[in-house]
Amino acid sequence: MSEDSASEQSDARPLTSRRRFVQAAGITGTVGLSGLAGCLGDGAGGGGNSVTYGVVSPMTGPYGGLAEGQRNGAKLAIRHVNESDDLDVEIEGVYEDTEADPSTGSRKAQSLVEQDGASFLMGAISSSTALALNEFAKEQEVIYNPGGAAVPITGSNCNEWVFRAETNTAQMAEAVSDFTAENLGTKVWFHIADYAYGESVMNRVEKRMKQGRSIDVVGRSRSKFGSSNFNSYISQIANSDAEVVVLGMTGGDLINFVKQAASQGLKDNVNLMSPTMTFSVVRNALGKAAYGTYGGVRYVPELDTGTNQSFVEAYQNEYDTPPDNFARVAYLSIRMTAKGIAEAGSSDPAAVKDALPGLEMETIMGTNQFRDCDHQAMNPVWPGKLVAPDSGSGAADVELNEQISGSDALPACGDLGCNLSS
Repeated sequence: MSEDSASEQSDARPLTSRRRFVQAAGITGTVGLSGLAGCLGDGAGGGGNSVTYGVVSPMTGPYGGLAEGQRNGAKLAIRHVNESDDLDVEIEGVYEDTEADPSTGSRKAQSLVEQDGASFLMGAISSSTALALNEFAKEQEVIYNPGGAAVPITGSNCNEWVFRAETNTAQMAEAVSDFTAENLGTKVWFHIADYAYGESVMNRVEKRMKQGRSIDVVGRSRSKFGSSNFNSYISQIANSDAEVVVLGMTGGDLINFVKQAASQGLKDNVNLMSPTMTFSVVRNALGKAAYGTYGGVRYVPELDTGTNQSFVEAYQNEYDTPPDNFARVAYLSIRMTAKGIAEAGSSDPAAVKDALPGLEMETIMGTNQFRDCDHQAMNPVWPGKLVAPDSGSGAADVELNEQISGSDALPACGDLGCNLSS
């Protein structure tokens, strides 16, 4: 499966356009999205813009452990927007569970739009679900902030209604590929979860690693999304010439693979690298099994970028735990979109989609924007190594290598299959 064909279809049930539904229901205005506290910069005078933001997170299913942070980050962003003196925006949040399933995600999004009046959506972690919601947003003419990372979301399957604050796999490939080839080995085995995100990791990392150097792909393997037993794959890798394994998987899939690889001794002889290895939920679940592995860094609370430390303090105070990447994505998505609402001076998604592309703003990741040609946020990235904490036990710390700027990490839109500004 190529990146371009990775999209899964949502259910075949016909969807009513948001605009047609609003007209048929006799609704004259949309209810609720609001802005962030102070840190987004000066608003553009919204005239009391009020919108409803639908947050669709996989609270049950394979990504349930990741979804809590996403929902919490969204709730904190909504509160900060509503409390902001700089943004004349008011948000009401409404919430649903996608169950990490594309058809379920589309049905739940439809309910939020038609029953709750949502005209802005944020969420999903599974890239297959996010791709289904891409199409839903286009059909319904609502703005959608995806939580999935596969390239086609803002690449070959991009559309003008989709604005992604999550760091995509092309950006992460830039973060990890050179580091992997130069430090971990050039004899590579790719093992991925068999869905859109896994394919995107393999395609992008392999392409980037092969630029200007000789790379020997000694094997490829795929496991069903949500698998729990990886022993046969680990044995194949152990009996190969692989120096490094690139893992295109996350959540429970990645945790189970690395635990089993560590118990079978694979980690002692082959370097393990995954773009999502540094996620806090992965490090917490793996404990010592993560020590000595490698990953890309989209986000860790320790980052001294933009207004991140203010965000970390607020999140810690609210939830008694530091934010993870998924909390960061939800918070960043809603705050950046709220800035677009203020800039447009309108809660109409059509006006906001025209105001957001290329709009520079200060964020927790530093000066940022949704790039005008594909609506991908220009986030910085880092390669990282997982090391034992100072205490000598517990979840691994992340040792950051050199930062790669947002402009350097993101390939040209044409290379990713999207050009909305042409």
